[in-house]
Amino acid sequence: MLKSRGAAAHNHDDCIDTAMARARALCAERAVQLTPIREKVLAIVWRSHKPVGAYEVLDALARTHKAARPPTVYRALDFLMAEGLIHKIESLNAYLGCGEAGRPHTSQFLICRDCGTAEEIVDAGLDKALEAATRRARFTVEQKVVEIAGVCARCAH
Repeated sequence: MLKSRGAAAHNHDDCIDTAMARARALCAERAVQLTPIREKVLAIVWRSHKPVGAYEVLDALARTHKAARPPTVYRALDFLMAEGLIHKIESLNAYLGCGEAGRPHTSQFLICRDCGTAEEIVDAGLDKALEAATRRARFTVEQKVVEIAGVCARCAH
């Protein structure tokens, strides 16, 4: 089954509220600390569905935390990735909030070259096809990243 946010009407405030609530619950459940800085970095990443670079996060964080430095941001991003709350879009060296946080999944990403949004999709069929292909090739997978660049439905109109 393909899961995506789709081109339908999207209430981003609800999206952010849900992501932040899920992050707080998961961190509490896992007994890990979602510190105020980590939470702020997560909120910055979730501001839109456009992947955000570490220095963009730093600029936004510095508006309210004058002492923020690159190591602070990178530590927070590393924590959020380790907890499965965000993804790194490798081709852009940028970060995107995980819409499936707390659920086992393998994501693929659709990246619009026009508006810059990225959409996380979860397609188990695609994942199984890739696993079968690598198995047939006797290839040991160390990292699997599927990023597809193109034009989103909104920009195509």
